[in-house]
Amino acid sequence: MSGDDFGTVHWPTEIRLKKEEKRLEVDFDDGRTFSYPAEFLRVVSPSAEVQGHNPSQKQTVAGRRHVGIMRLEPVGNYAIRIVFDDLHDSGIYTWKYLYEIGTEQESLWAEYLEELQAKGLSRDPRR
Repeated sequence: MSGDDFGTVHWPTEIRLKKEEKRLEVDFDDGRTFSYPAEFLRVVSPSAEVQGHNPSQKQTVAGRRHVGIMRLEPVGNYAIRIVFDDLHDSGIYTWKYLYEIGTEQESLWAEYLEELQAKGLSRDPRR
């Protein structure tokens, strides 16, 4: 069986952190390239702090419009830890997760914006 039990795992061939643009770009071995805004990566963090321990505990992270990425840290050969400038650093972004959120970025972002609106929250930080 190739990949894992849930389908093929695509491996990154290049990862580019564009700090000034607050963006992460990842090229995968199937030729696809995804460009992730830091804000998007922060609000879909796979951390327990954001995702909870079950779907009912998922948090809507607001006020991160201007968040940046301070650094990337390798986690074995299967993932990276992203350290954001709001000091969030507990999410482990596996290659599989990065690929999935890359392919679903448009719908995930739309869902996030709907959640913010429904909860009366904003992308802008509180003053």
